[in-house]
Amino acid sequence: MKVFSRAQMGRLGFTDATLRTAIRQGRVRRLRQGWFAFDDADPTVVSAVKAGGVLGCVSALTLNSLWVPPGYSNVHVRRSKALRGAGKRAGCTTPVGRAPATLTAVDPVEYALACAASCMTAEDWIAVCDSYLNSTGTSVDDLRFRLEPFTGYRLAGLLEKVDERSQSGTESIMRVRLRATGFDVVVQPGIAEYEWADMRIGRLLLECDGRQYHETKKQYAKDRRRDRRSLKDGWMSMRFIYDDVIFGWADTLADIRGVTDDDRHRVRSVRSRRAVDRSLRRNQL
Repeated sequence: MKVFSRAQMGRLGFTDATLRTAIRQGRVRRLRQGWFAFDDADPTVVSAVKAGGVLGCVSALTLNSLWVPPGYSNVHVRRSKALRGAGKRAGCTTPVGRAPATLTAVDPVEYALACAASCMTAEDWIAVCDSYLNSTGTSVDDLRFRLEPFTGYRLAGLLEKVDERSQSGTESIMRVRLRATGFDVVVQPGIAEYEWADMRIGRLLLECDGRQYHETKKQYAKDRRRDRRSLKDGWMSMRFIYDDVIFGWADTLADIRGVTDDDRHRVRSVRSRRAVDRSLRRNQL
């Protein structure tokens, strides 16, 4: 990000004299009183600090490379005493509890998550939390502990629906939507000795192919081999791409219901029952 407070610049070795020299040479610029940016600083962070706040909420999550669904392109600024003018209207709602001091140009991820619960839809926030947990190896209990100072009734309810096993944002969105519709969704079911599916409903496997992970030829071939082997064990499979879940959900849900409404996903044969029993045992390990 390369945007720092005066205290941080001091820890980087800048005295008042060397800081003035850097500004005069164009290597550093003053954004507002007490805040400075190097010439290659992230423009989003610069805009937030220039407005009188710090980068927070959804924007901070995006900067930290968490998966964020489309629809949150505006710069989210966390309020500080210096927030002014148009920036004051752009400031995000402060969550429950005492807000930390604005000591860094970008809010810590945990506090950004707490703020984002007020700016994002419930399912989008859950998907971002899944992304955070999966990418950092943090457990749901650990996240709940870190967010406890800022947790109100709504946030506590959302945390009950977070799942660190989710492998992609698309998968998270599909899981939340299906459960809200009443489906009994099993996450990351084991379907072979070293294979897992994204989700299953009965014996129907649901696979979410993301934009990047499944584009390689190697992964494409692996997915197709898994589909063939799972069919031999009595599983049914349906594959969905990013656009199916994010932009075409009505048709996607209709396709799933086209199978479940006829009870074709029910476990009836001995072969399917054995496959499900093996899957349940694997998930308990």
